[in-house]
Amino acid sequence: MDAITVLAEPVRRRILDALRPGDRTVGQLVDALALNQPSVSKHLKVLREAGFVSRRTAAQQRVYHLEQAPLRELARWLAPYRTLG
Repeated sequence: MDAITVLAEPVRRRILDALRPGDRTVGQLVDALALNQPSVSKHLKVLREAGFVSRRTAAQQRVYHLEQAPLRELARWLAPYRTLG
């Protein structure tokens, strides 16, 4: 799935927004987004497979981290379009 398709889903963009201040567990994301855990986990899997987030395990929790490289690549691609209109 390409970056545009991944980020076309509003819930995935909300997850990225929630991760901007720092790493969060799945439970923290569920609370912040007011969504159920299976839904958040499904979207996190897509974001992880696309490289937008990474995951580490701390005890029994999965902690998610926002990866900057794919966002920088997307920003470079979008740069020429910002001057339009």
